[in-house]
Order: sequence, then C-alpha cells, then structure tokens
Amino acid sequence: GAGPSDASPDEGVVQDLPLIDEKAVEQLTEGLISHYLPDLQRSKSALHELTQNQVVLLETLEQEISKFKECNSILDIDALFSEAKHYHNKLVNIRNEMMMLHEKTSKLKVSGINT
Repeated sequence: GAGPSDASPDEGVVQDLPLIDEKAVEQLTEGLISHYLPDLQRSKSALHELTQNQVVLLETLEQEISKFKECNSILDIDALFSEAKHYHNKLVNIRNEMMMLHEKTSKLKVSGINT
C-alpha cells in the first residue's frame, strides 16, 4: 500500500495559496522599485564617473610610461656616444703611435743609407 511518504511534498500547496491580487503585486513592485531605484541610479552614476576617471588615469599612465621609454632611449644614446668617444680616442692613439713608428722607421732607413 501507498504510505504517507509516497505523496509529493508539494501536493496540496497550490490549493492552500490565497488568490493573488495583481493590483497589490503591481503596487508592491512599484514600491520596491521606488525604494531601491534611487540608490541604484546613484551607484550607476558613481560607477560611470569612476570608470571615466580610470580611463583618464590609464591614459595618463600610458603617457608617463612613454616618457620613461624616451628617457631610457636617451640614456642608451648617451651610452652609445660615450662608447663612440672612447673608441675614437683609441683610434687617435693608434694613429699617433703609427705615425711615431713611421718616423722612427724612416729615420732608421735614412741612417742605414748614409752609413
């Protein structure tokens, strides 16, 4: 036999509900909306302002980052110029040494011819 546990737990609940007054539901809905809507609209406005501020902040950060990149490239160029100067000095020294050696060998050749 079917015992009380076989019956659905929702059985009979629908019959127990009173008739729903649609006008009351509409008024309750409007009341609920009018209660929460101003706060939600203020939150929406605040979020919109926050989003706009974040966009401005991101643009500013991007500009600052590009400035730092420019500074780094300027530092790289400075390092390149100082390195070029260093190698130029080395070349000048080698040239001077070669000229000095050339003078010495010329003198040795001249003295060799005269003897």
